[in-house]
Amino acid sequence: MNPEFTPNLWPEESAPPEAAGCVRCELCKQTTRVVWGEGNPGAPILAVLDNPGAREDRDGNEFVCGARRMLQTAAHEAGLSADELYVTFILKCRPRRKYDKDVARAVCMEHLTGQLRQKQIKLAICLGNTATQWFFGDLDLEVKKMRGSWYTVRGLPTAVTYHPLAVSRRPNLYRLFLSDWEMLARRYFNEM
Repeated sequence: MNPEFTPNLWPEESAPPEAAGCVRCELCKQTTRVVWGEGNPGAPILAVLDNPGAREDRDGNEFVCGARRMLQTAAHEAGLSADELYVTFILKCRPRRKYDKDVARAVCMEHLTGQLRQKQIKLAICLGNTATQWFFGDLDLEVKKMRGSWYTVRGLPTAVTYHPLAVSRRPNLYRLFLSDWEMLARRYFNEM
């Protein structure tokens, strides 16, 4: 990893009113807000994570969490800029305790489908098993068996890779994680 690169807190896109006020699953009782996405809302590359992570420490100070740091570092090393990326989530709220995952994810996938219709996305990358399974609509998929290839999902050329937190916990995965980001960057730059 490049020790000279400093990850930044990317701006957060506000959720539309119908999503910000969603009460269709129990997550609305666990969270204070909906996290629609972050980065450049007009970016050509979509990164999909399972759910938002912490953006603030216990004192309310914003910080770049480990998942964002790993994602930004690999994207940077692959030659992608922050302007080329938009990060969104299967779940639009950060879970705080146990919840009915199938119901919450199904509701949030409706929000994600609407989000995709509004964006000008050219390529997508799913980060981790949960994001991959729900984005693809197949709960039996595994990133380790799928990474390194392209798929067409929801009308988008889509790649998959490990979740950034998995890579943080198992540094031996970084080489594979970076390779997937480099594959994404090559396709993006070749199609520009």
